[in-house]
Amino acid sequence: MSDEDDLEDFEPDQDDLEREDDEKETEEWEDYRKEGDESEDWISTPLTEDMMKEGLSLLCKTGNGLAHAYVKLEIKDRDLTDILLLRSYIHLRYVDVSENHLTDLSPLNYLTHLLWLKADGNQLRSARLNELPYLQIASFAYNQITDTEGISHPRLASLDLKGNRIHMVTGLDPQKLISLHTLELRGNQLNSTLGINLPKLKNLFLAQNMLKKVEGLENLSNLTTLHLRDNQIETLSGFSKEMKSLQYLNLRGNMVADLGELAKLRDLPRLRALVLLDNPCTDENDYRQEALVQIAHLERLDKDFYEEEERAEAEEIRQRMKEEQEQEPEAEPESELDQSST
Repeated sequence: MSDEDDLEDFEPDQDDLEREDDEKETEEWEDYRKEGDESEDWISTPLTEDMMKEGLSLLCKTGNGLAHAYVKLEIKDRDLTDILLLRSYIHLRYVDVSENHLTDLSPLNYLTHLLWLKADGNQLRSARLNELPYLQIASFAYNQITDTEGISHPRLASLDLKGNRIHMVTGLDPQKLISLHTLELRGNQLNSTLGINLPKLKNLFLAQNMLKKVEGLENLSNLTTLHLRDNQIETLSGFSKEMKSLQYLNLRGNMVADLGELAKLRDLPRLRALVLLDNPCTDENDYRQEALVQIAHLERLDKDFYEEEERAEAEEIRQRMKEEQEQEPEAEPESELDQSST
């Protein structure tokens, strides 16, 4: 099957990586939340052949090359409660069933050629599906999903679970999710970062949860972008030199009060951009300077790049601190001798 190559190397650009600053998305999340809370019983509205005719597009050759079939389906915002009919449309590769009232996606198990799936804004309590061999991009945002079990698609590169009700990440098997490089878990109820042991991961979005610390991410050696905005993080323990690719770290809107915590980021060899706005430590007068003293290779703090003058000053401070530390061990024996002679 050749079309799976169309979605390879799907990467968000830097604007996407900064998208948490967009207030509209927070409002969108709240709207979905209200909708989901208000409506429990929906009038049964199954998918019909007429709806299929309206939503189908993109005529392509089937696998054997001897026939043609429509491979794209968009049936957004139709108040659907049932997509059982999809079991017959086995050639579908791109499916958008967003903004309906679906509680069950099991008919999609028959779509073994599926490349792209969007099921945002439904009533789903699980993202569980059989292993779909070609699925590369899947979005289940703004549902009522409570766990991450049953997601095991070998070519899945991007998984979006933002705006759900997930408390703990479980069941994400690195032996099965061998292609996953972008994981979006913003706006859930996570109280731990454990369970995200996915070595191929490059982009991890964990903003707007209930996290107090970072743990279990030490072996994410390919991670380049980590968003932890709007949590309750007080300590910066949990980062290690094994996170050798991490370049962008967003900790805005947390509870880091001690500037000394920044020393724990010193071992991140490629960290270039750090966002700490709206943390108590940013109220300190020497906050900007102290960050550069602790993390010499930092290029940008919050929204501003460091100037050469700031770099020179930080280097002077580091040298002075180093000299003081070298002198301290010599001073201790002298004081002991003085004490023994008195």
